[in-house]
This record gives sequence, structure tokens and C-alpha cells, in this order.
Amino acid sequence: MSLEVRRAAPDDLAALLELVQAHAAFERARPPAATRAGLDAALFERSAAPAHLLAWIAARGDTAIGYLTATRDFSTWRCAPFLHMDCLYVAEGHRSDGVGASLFAALLDFARDARIDEIQWQTPHWNHRAARFYRRLGATGVGKLRFRYSPPGI
Repeated sequence: MSLEVRRAAPDDLAALLELVQAHAAFERARPPAATRAGLDAALFERSAAPAHLLAWIAARGDTAIGYLTATRDFSTWRCAPFLHMDCLYVAEGHRSDGVGASLFAALLDFARDARIDEIQWQTPHWNHRAARFYRRLGATGVGKLRFRYSPPGI
């Protein structure tokens, strides 16, 4: 069955939420707080404000097998916008089939159309398979620590 990569649509929300949950489990993270309503609000413009999140779905037939999400961000040092690839996930059994590369190619097309010349992301330090994949794409690793802080009372 052929692979289709497309921008996520409202009809994809249930499948996207399942993939998000599988991704969190794969990365040994706490269960995500994402909900269908939350993804809907983040992905699809409902007012004059642009959507916060960009998403692409990879599917074979009616089955979603991967996704990529990104946000637009801004670099103070470069005084230029960049894309932050928040998630790239391909379901077990579909990896090494070109799905991740196809999702990344869709993000590159978006970046070119938007005239954004840099994409940044991170992956868990233990995910050597992902690191090899990103290096094959031509990416270079940057040694930094990522921190997370949840302010009390918010």
C-alpha cells in the first residue's frame, strides 16, 4: 500500500492522539495531557490568531502510521524565524520504510514555502536509532541539556 503524507485535518484528531500517546510511551515519558479538543484548538485556526501547531500525518490506506508536529519560533541570535520540530514519530513496524524521511520532507517543503531557513529539534540521548536517522538527513547534533520547569500554582 502506498504512503500518503499530508497536513493533518480535523478528521485526523483521533488517530493523531493515539500516535501522540504511543510516542510518549516509546520515549518513556509520563502520559501526555493532550486531548482531542486540545489538539483541535492548537492545530486549527478558529479566530484571527494563527494556529499554534503544524502537523503532518503519514498514512497507508486508512491507517495513520506516523506524524510530525512543529511550531514557528524565533531566534534572538539569528534575528530570524526557525521551525521547531516538536515531534516526529513512526509507529513500530513501519520504521525504516521511508516514513520518517517522507514526513521530514513535508516539513522541508513547508519551510521552503515559508522562507524559513532553519529547523531545530531534540531527541532523547538514548535514541541512537533516531540520531543516526537525523545524521543521514544531514543534521548535526548540538550538545545542550534540555530543562523543564512547571511553575507552582499555574
